[in-house]
Amino acid sequence: MTEQPTRDEAREEIEHLREEIEHHNYRYYVLDAPVVSDREYDRLMRRIEELEGLFPDLVTPESPTQKVGAPPREELGTVRHSIPMLSLQNALTADDLVEFDGRVKRLLEIEDFRYVAEPKIDGLAVEIVYHDGIYVQGSTRGDGYLGENITENLRTVRSLPLKLRREGNKIPSLLEVRGEVYMAKKDFARLNRKREEEGEPLFANPRNAAAGSVRQLDPSVTASRNLDIFLYALGQVEGASFETHWEVLQCLQTWGLRVNPEIKMCESVSAAADFHERLETRRKQLDYEIDGVVLKVNSLALQQTLGQISRSPRWAIAYKFEPEQATTVIRDIRIQVGRTGALTPVATMEPVHIGGVEVKSATLHNQDEIDRKDVRIGDTVVVERAGDVIPEVVAVVKEKRTGKEKKFTIPDRCPICGSGVYRDPEEAVSRCTNMSCPAIVKRSIRHFASKAAMDIDGLGTKIVDQLVDTGLVGTVADIYRLTKADLMELERLGEKSSDNLLKAIEKSKQTTLARLIYALGIRHVGEHVARVLAEEYRSTEEMEKADPEELTAIREIGTGVAESIRTFFREQRNRDVIGDLMGLGMEYSRPEAAAGGKLAGKVFVFTGALTGFTRNEAKRLVEGLGGRVVAGVSGKVDYVVAGEDAGSKLDQAGKLGVETIDEKEFKDITSS
Repeated sequence: MTEQPTRDEAREEIEHLREEIEHHNYRYYVLDAPVVSDREYDRLMRRIEELEGLFPDLVTPESPTQKVGAPPREELGTVRHSIPMLSLQNALTADDLVEFDGRVKRLLEIEDFRYVAEPKIDGLAVEIVYHDGIYVQGSTRGDGYLGENITENLRTVRSLPLKLRREGNKIPSLLEVRGEVYMAKKDFARLNRKREEEGEPLFANPRNAAAGSVRQLDPSVTASRNLDIFLYALGQVEGASFETHWEVLQCLQTWGLRVNPEIKMCESVSAAADFHERLETRRKQLDYEIDGVVLKVNSLALQQTLGQISRSPRWAIAYKFEPEQATTVIRDIRIQVGRTGALTPVATMEPVHIGGVEVKSATLHNQDEIDRKDVRIGDTVVVERAGDVIPEVVAVVKEKRTGKEKKFTIPDRCPICGSGVYRDPEEAVSRCTNMSCPAIVKRSIRHFASKAAMDIDGLGTKIVDQLVDTGLVGTVADIYRLTKADLMELERLGEKSSDNLLKAIEKSKQTTLARLIYALGIRHVGEHVARVLAEEYRSTEEMEKADPEELTAIREIGTGVAESIRTFFREQRNRDVIGDLMGLGMEYSRPEAAAGGKLAGKVFVFTGALTGFTRNEAKRLVEGLGGRVVAGVSGKVDYVVAGEDAGSKLDQAGKLGVETIDEKEFKDITSS
């Protein structure tokens, strides 16, 4: 049992904790760049609460236990909350939850009441104000009393109504409603991909991305980020009254405000614990990040009786999940060589459990990221594991440095084959210059055989390693030259396994153009972009002939992707591999023109708004008559159909001498 500190010892530790917590509050609330995990922060807060509980006379107004956040940014202006926006106490274990329930029952002196359980959204807490049902103001929680004025930014959140629905319950003259702005996982991934392509720093997690997006000085930036919101509590209300929190949530929905569909009424704390357990198992299936369950006493009268302490209500608690972040120590940094030759530094760490999984390594991305975060061998770091991807070092806890840490630099020689390493001045990635490097060949083949590509069942990592190491396979085309005798020579491959693998290889020859494009491993061309390209082009030969201007005219194809495609097809070795694949019997399905259609062989581009068709209807009409619709204007285009407010494609058509027609002329061409 820990010995109780003396008053002087407690004062000294409290002062140290206050400085440390203030630093972390600034990093989290102001910079949106935390350097410790939530679990570590909670541990610090619990310790200072424990010490102040032992020595109440040491509590001061400046203590972090007396406030809920950090001061707002001056640039945004401030909003004073009519009712303070409090933070919640945390329960980290089932025992903590039982203790909370017992405390509530003792204070109320009753046993019979219900809880409402809600997912704890990992986003940014905000307050929305409506006057007579009209949106007038939005603000962040800030320090709980003063928030940042983000009124114009919140207007851009599409799921937040600017006018409340007047059906059902009467709309109050004043409604202050609180909620959490967040970024969906898919939008977070898309945003980080875009930032990576543009050389901008990546957001550590969706919460930081949402906070950074909603606190922009330019609302158009916020609008581009696809933010969303859930509402879950009231501030001040005039013109409406409620008896329970559950009633509040139901009423919010009738007014058009978005309430999380996972909310649950619980008859007891054990029912709430069961809900917590079930939700944690489904956590990965949700399209937004949650880090626990919030438990609230349902009766508003009982909430009023329970009241609050300095920074938290007594009637609610946040029961956290196992953390997605943890703090650990980097023991070494090693290099992985990818299928494009990219050298990726990976930290080897002291094992740590994150989200119920033991983590021993984490990506450091590239040298620029190492330098930006100042990551060194021996550092204590915050590691995050979001989804099923490789964990990532989010930040360094520099306060824990001893001076023995060692800086790391990516070597100028490939650690696999010893060839030189090159870094394009416009890229952050260093690459092995030897395209025959075994690491590159192996990863290229694994990618080619993967489920989303050629889906060759049985061609796993160990088999690929043996095929490359023995010289049986040097390119992906060599897979289709393998014989049963070749496979029987490999370790752990018997007659039946060899037959099954050969059948899978043969089956993969019948594929789709989208799968083949993805399987080729062109840089920046993932599954989605491969599908976009397959819709635009009928063959790899057409893609090979496409110029950069034509490629970038395609929706979702930027200059970086276009240049990668051009670079891939400029390489004779890559064209030879595709030729080998076709010669070895590969066939891919492609869109076929309508036989004998009146527009057979004709290529169309649409620009501007059509009034008589949707863009998809017009495309289907052209294709049904044997023609094709492409996104970009080039010399191969026969007609540019110009609708209202036609854009730059019209000018481009003029420069290239492509015939331009209006919507009436298009109808004449396509009519029977």
